[in-house]
Amino acid sequence: MGKLDGKVVVVTGASRGIGAEISARFAAEGGRVVCAARTLKEGDHPLEGSLEKTVADIREAGGEATAVAVNLARPEECERLIEDAQSIYGPVDVLVNNAALTYFIPVKDFATSRWVRSWEVNFHAPFILSKAVLGQMIPRSSGSIVNISSGAAVGPGRGPYKDGATLAGGTCYGAEKAALERFTQGLASEVYEFRISVTCVSPSLVVPTPGTVYHNLVTGMDDPNGEPPALMADAALLLATEPLDAVTGRVTYSQQILQEFGWISEGRGRGVTTPGTGFSEI
Repeated sequence: MGKLDGKVVVVTGASRGIGAEISARFAAEGGRVVCAARTLKEGDHPLEGSLEKTVADIREAGGEATAVAVNLARPEECERLIEDAQSIYGPVDVLVNNAALTYFIPVKDFATSRWVRSWEVNFHAPFILSKAVLGQMIPRSSGSIVNISSGAAVGPGRGPYKDGATLAGGTCYGAEKAALERFTQGLASEVYEFRISVTCVSPSLVVPTPGTVYHNLVTGMDDPNGEPPALMADAALLLATEPLDAVTGRVTYSQQILQEFGWISEGRGRGVTTPGTGFSEI
């Protein structure tokens, strides 16, 4: 018996990295997974990874998954994604808002069009997708929404500042993730009466992925100081399947929550050996 047997799952940003790992993990637990992203075929994007590969790997392992190509910067496509998921498998039980569009650019140099598009993908899309799945979850009084945040949500604090004290150009991305954490707890309180769980999790350590390698956040896919993507997949699975009152409203970190629930014996990094955001302490 899997933890998600027969459940319909939507994972955004599923073409590579953490999203692909979550999709595979949820499918291995019996979930019927709609894998969503812009990159349908290998080579459509400069970075390695595609929906076709994610789905092929899941099916080869005996799981059930379907690819849906979508541009999450467009509200109508967000809504279409949830409609497509229902048409393919039925009403959505679990939504994982993982997709991210990141530009590490100082505010003084940030093109307004890029700033707006980043907010559309990283913050507005989770709102639109959540609203759409709530229309399916509320009548059934069940469901789970898991938002994927980042250590970037932890701000640099007040000055004076030293050079290199914070991630250069990370103001936009950090603000989006901080907003997502506040959104998580607000939505969790709103839908608690309908028995719907809303949670948020960040990696305790930077996860080596094609994206983090591209942005020089890790030295490579085998960076020994990084966190295996399987830990984020397990953390997301835990939050999606534990009882409502045990997790809803939690803003947490992968190794913190896995250690707390006994899924790993010990952890390190954000939430364990270093502090998280204020929202993670509430």
